[in-house]
Amino acid sequence: TREGTVAVIDFMPIRTAVPDLVRIVVGRKGAVRMRAEIVIRFDYGSIVPWVTHIDGGIQAIAGPDLLRLVTPAPLRGENMKTLSEFVVREGETVPFVLTWSPSHRPMPQCIDAAQALAETEAGWRTWSAQCSYRGDHSDVVLRSLLTLKALTYAPTGGIVAAVTTSLPEQLGGIRNWDYRYCWLRDATFTLYSLMTAGYVDEARAWRDWLLRAIAGDPAKLQILYGVVGDRRIVEAEIPWLPGYEGATPVRIGNAAFEQRQLDVYGEVMDALHLSQRVGIQGIDAAWSLQRKLLDYLEGAWAEPDEGIWEVRGPRRHFTHSKVMAWVALDRAVRTVEQFGAEGPIDRWRRTRAEIHESVCRGGYDASLGSFVQYFGSKELDASLLMIPLVGFLPPHDPRVAGTVRAIEGGLMRDGFLARYATNPHIDGLPAGEGAFLACSFWLADNYVLLGRRADAQAMFDRLVALCNDVGLLSEQYDPVSKRLLGNFPQAFSHVALVNTAFNLARAEGPAQHRKIR
Repeated sequence: TREGTVAVIDFMPIRTAVPDLVRIVVGRKGAVRMRAEIVIRFDYGSIVPWVTHIDGGIQAIAGPDLLRLVTPAPLRGENMKTLSEFVVREGETVPFVLTWSPSHRPMPQCIDAAQALAETEAGWRTWSAQCSYRGDHSDVVLRSLLTLKALTYAPTGGIVAAVTTSLPEQLGGIRNWDYRYCWLRDATFTLYSLMTAGYVDEARAWRDWLLRAIAGDPAKLQILYGVVGDRRIVEAEIPWLPGYEGATPVRIGNAAFEQRQLDVYGEVMDALHLSQRVGIQGIDAAWSLQRKLLDYLEGAWAEPDEGIWEVRGPRRHFTHSKVMAWVALDRAVRTVEQFGAEGPIDRWRRTRAEIHESVCRGGYDASLGSFVQYFGSKELDASLLMIPLVGFLPPHDPRVAGTVRAIEGGLMRDGFLARYATNPHIDGLPAGEGAFLACSFWLADNYVLLGRRADAQAMFDRLVALCNDVGLLSEQYDPVSKRLLGNFPQAFSHVALVNTAFNLARAEGPAQHRKIR
């Protein structure tokens, strides 16, 4: 301003007993008048809490929630808000520390803002120094790994897909979902990202979360869970919120937890097999659980499901789901062969071969020269790019190359890839969404396997250019409006970015690890 210069530093300290949010207003030059406005609402804006003054600030309480704001700045109430007006001069700092706690528990002692800032910076720098990536765009790769760490719920090791709900996949549309949960299919990708970058502890914590979450009846395996492994994630609409730029409804919970998606069995088996390959010691109970999952899958793989994209249309024989069922049996066979585990390997080999033959017969269309979205269809789907990435077929198989060409011709828009052609009779929703960023990274991975490194690098560079000013990506991108779409930041996009970077930088990246030898 004309009167001087002020810096505002916002950060979340590395979590201890309860979460804190800190803002420090720093006077750089002169004397600047500042105004702060604090509006506290609970339960998605529906509850106005009871606010009282306490020593050094205010506290707000309603039902199970308690917030405390501590600051040396003066505070006053006005029109259901809390306001503060103060002057900050050169060399001065004015901290604001906001802390949440369960209302029935004693509020812990307030942290020192300056000390917390120093400890937080030191903690993240120490963590970042472990990164083993050496290649192009190292700053973006590290930012993605930092994002995955920040999306981790430290007490359990679970990693949420995003920290937001109902940010639309189409501006003004109804494709608005709650992504604040842990998806099983993220497991393999996340493990690869963390392990290849040198983060063993996080990968082990994620593996242990996975084992706890899926324990129980294998027929009731869910595709997503809460951060502590909770299973009932009932979807509800919040009609009193207008939605982001008018995109309604606003949803909490996710009804997809009730869907049947057979591919998650393959993701789980692949993740646990990977954890042993990279040196995370196996657990006997884990193999017993895996065998139970396989017992169920051997009888269920031939049945229809809702598929990887959680369509809300009828169940179908989705090709990707069958491929991942093959992965489950393949990783079981490899676990016996490579690690000496006990199991009916001959039977698993027969089932694996049966699934492979079924996919090649029912999921491939010779007239298109491509695999298709579901058996007997003519639809394309970017999930088919996983066929060489998981080792179902070698990358130079003519059917793989044909699928890549078909997807390039049918799903590419303005240099980016859609996951499929949205169609109400398939996914049960109105058509229209942005380019799916993870799928675009998968195409780059296929380019690497096919020896098309220039194309892979060009795609990677285009995707990296979409990162916002602090290096974050959402789920989708609209090339027309040039805006990121969907929940944000999106773990799946950042996982895919890290994996593609390693595929480009190393002869033995994740795509090479999983392909057929």
